[in-house]
Amino acid sequence: MFPLKNPIEYKSGHFSDVSLIEEKIWPLLTPERQQKIERVAAGRCFDISVVLEGIYDRGNISAVMRTAEGLGFSNFHIIETFEKFKNANRVTQGADKWVEAKKWKSTAEAIKYFKDNKIRICVTSLESAKPIHEIDFSTPLALVLGNEKSGASQEIMEAADERVIIPMPGFVQSFNISVAGALSLYQIYQSRLQKLGKNQDVTPEQIRILKAQYALRTLDSAESILDLVSKNF
Repeated sequence: MFPLKNPIEYKSGHFSDVSLIEEKIWPLLTPERQQKIERVAAGRCFDISVVLEGIYDRGNISAVMRTAEGLGFSNFHIIETFEKFKNANRVTQGADKWVEAKKWKSTAEAIKYFKDNKIRICVTSLESAKPIHEIDFSTPLALVLGNEKSGASQEIMEAADERVIIPMPGFVQSFNISVAGALSLYQIYQSRLQKLGKNQDVTPEQIRILKAQYALRTLDSAESILDLVSKNF
């Protein structure tokens, strides 16, 4: 589900039409940066949402976010069931700047959002689960990764449309969160390529909105320029 709209909110309470960003901000970017933004925006996928429930280590959130962004998955949901996170030295390498992240204070709120928007819930699990390569990822779906200690909650397990497992023929029973996320997302990426011939699902208008959003996030002075333009109107 594409979360961005035109006009774009570029800071709290301030909005700008995409056409204004195209006129005032886009020309200030280097040709190389423009080309990269165009390529990335055209390759984005929003039908697949990545959901992290109750993750304790911020480093794991960062690692999964980096993998998701690198593969073109831009919808990211964080269910914060822990009041405090374990600090971590690992960072997103800027990935958090390029995904559309939404935070939830409870699992119930997130479940309601997915159900209301007809997004299938697919939870990684060690019990009563299908191998991940058997799942259809060609339609809107939320991939849920549970926390480091106990996995996904019973609440979201019961709400799930699918339970999946990454086949492991070795002695160990499970991968850590960052590895499980990387393997799952790569499998989804490959599955969509094979079934749809592409991973991306953005329309021309959505690409236009994304390009404007990424231009704003690229240029540090963008907000000041837009504020100045608004005052002169």
